[in-house]
Amino acid sequence: MDLFSIIAVAIGLGMDCFAVCVAAGIAVKCGRVPFIIRIALLFGFFQTAMAVLGWAGGSVLLSWIEPYDHWVASALLFFIGLKMIEEGLSDESGKVMNFHSLSVLLILAVATSIDALAVGLSLAVLQDPIFIPALVIGIGACLMSFAGFWIGDRFGSIIGSRAEIIGGGVLIIIGARILIEHLIL
Repeated sequence: MDLFSIIAVAIGLGMDCFAVCVAAGIAVKCGRVPFIIRIALLFGFFQTAMAVLGWAGGSVLLSWIEPYDHWVASALLFFIGLKMIEEGLSDESGKVMNFHSLSVLLILAVATSIDALAVGLSLAVLQDPIFIPALVIGIGACLMSFAGFWIGDRFGSIIGSRAEIIGGGVLIIIGARILIEHLIL
C-alpha cells in the first residue's frame, strides 16, 4: 500500500477517535490538558496494537486466503466503512458518559480500534509490511484525538457524527481502489 493510501486509511480510522474526542471536548471541562494527553496516547496505542494484531492474525491465515485476498481486503474495508457511516447516521446524541473513568476510556480505546484490527488483517492479506502503516495509524489516532477534542471544545455539536460518515467513506474508497487495482492489473 502506498503512503497516500496509508495516510487515507489512518485518517479514516482516526475518525472514530475524532468523534469520541469531539464529545469529550464538549463534556470535559476540568483537567483538560492531562485528559486529552491521556486519551490521545491511549487511542494511538490501541489503534497501533490492534493493527499489528490483525496483521499477525492475517499473516497466519494468508496461505488459506491468498487466492481471495483482494476480495477479503475490499470486503473488510467496505464493511468497516459502511459500519462507520451507519454509526454516524444513528441518533445517539443523548448519551452522556464519564470520560474521566479509566474503564470508560479503555472501552472507548478498544471500541475505536476494532476497525484497525480489520485493516491490519487486510494489510496481511495484501502482503504489505505493518510497521509503517501501524505507526501512521497510531500517530493519526493521536492527532485526530487532539483535533477532535479541540473542535469539540470550540464548536460543540455542529460537527457531531459527520466525522464518522467521512471516515467511513474514505475506507470504502480505499477498498474500491484495492479491488479495482486487482481486477484491472
